[in-house]
Amino acid sequence: MASDGSAFGASLPAGRVRVSLGDFGFLAFLLLVFVGVAPFAVRDADALLHGADEAGIGNLARQLSYLAAFAVIGFAAVRTNGWRIVSAVPVLMLLLLAWCLASAAWTAEPYITLRRAGLECVVVAAAFLSVETLGPSRSLEWLRWVLAGVLIVNWLSIPLVPQAVHLAGEADPGLVGNWRGLYFHKNIAGAVSAISALVFFFSFLDRRRWWDAALFAGAAVFTLMTHSKTSTILLPLALAAGLAYRLAWRRALDRQIALVAFALGAFVVAVTMISEWNAIANLLAEPGELTGRAEIWRAELAYIEDHLLLGSGFGSFAATGAGSPLRHYIASAWIANISHGHSGYLQLLVTIGGIGFVLAMAALIVWPALRFLKADGDRLEIKSLLFAIFVFVVFHNVLESDWMESDGAAWVSFLLVLAMLKNIRGAA
Repeated sequence: MASDGSAFGASLPAGRVRVSLGDFGFLAFLLLVFVGVAPFAVRDADALLHGADEAGIGNLARQLSYLAAFAVIGFAAVRTNGWRIVSAVPVLMLLLLAWCLASAAWTAEPYITLRRAGLECVVVAAAFLSVETLGPSRSLEWLRWVLAGVLIVNWLSIPLVPQAVHLAGEADPGLVGNWRGLYFHKNIAGAVSAISALVFFFSFLDRRRWWDAALFAGAAVFTLMTHSKTSTILLPLALAAGLAYRLAWRRALDRQIALVAFALGAFVVAVTMISEWNAIANLLAEPGELTGRAEIWRAELAYIEDHLLLGSGFGSFAATGAGSPLRHYIASAWIANISHGHSGYLQLLVTIGGIGFVLAMAALIVWPALRFLKADGDRLEIKSLLFAIFVFVVFHNVLESDWMESDGAAWVSFLLVLAMLKNIRGAA
């Protein structure tokens, strides 16, 4: 692995220090993820019907761009680390990707599944190989610069670009006036802004530079202006989790106190849910509540009950036409055009079944959780940030769908967390 300095102190190449091929490939990859090939897309009827698939699988330019970036990243990785790069992606993640590819054998749309699973493999490999080549600190610094650029562009776009705000004519009138910046939907903008706020907050804690504080404030306010409820609620919770981790993991006693407090908190939440289950059931019984999520969830749960083990096949949830797995389970016509299931956990169960779900939870939650639980205080300045993003995405998937969402910004941010966690010295 490439040498690595302090978490937030590694500066980008300047002067006599040259940008490497790995830097160039990673920067191109980040720009594809966080900017894309069609920023400020107009949300007209055709785009809503055919272009709402956030994976963008049918976009040839996007496919070729990712393959080109991956080729550069892969070449740089081999040149830097040799064939040791075969161990860059964790085994559990490889098994999960293999299952996604295998699901083409039983899906109703094998070509779509293979195409989307193939792009997922490219995105996952690009994230892990980049961090393996550049190291966590340098990778994080590039991520900071890209997120800062996106945030500045988003703010400038509000008065300058009409479609940076959801305009009149939306299918959901509640979206009108919400900020979305260069992204297709305010929920995507909200998630990116919240993750940006986490990065700049912890950067400020270590570097004490005024522009990190300003960027944090700008990202936090932009999150609020998107009116993305999930991201707005989770941002302070993720900040608190990262700070708690930063403080508690310095000493064994503090760590034990934090674990006991977390267990008690989880117990209280569980007891509250059980005692208030009738109220929760009534809420979910109303199709209009939770922005229509209740009706989507009922259709997903019905499908899962009938196809528990294998699911419908990876990438088959949305934008598959007559092959959509929910077509026989919907109660309203509008659900047929949804782009995701508004719960990453349910969507995984629908698409890759119970077997794939177990693999996913092992790779995405259990493996990193064990890394975070390791009893050492090494590199807390970066691990506390990674833990904050980890908490944000894990809970974000309760009401939104990020898991395995191709090149989704929140999903790739999570992949980078896993890759940095794997490559931090002393974390394994």
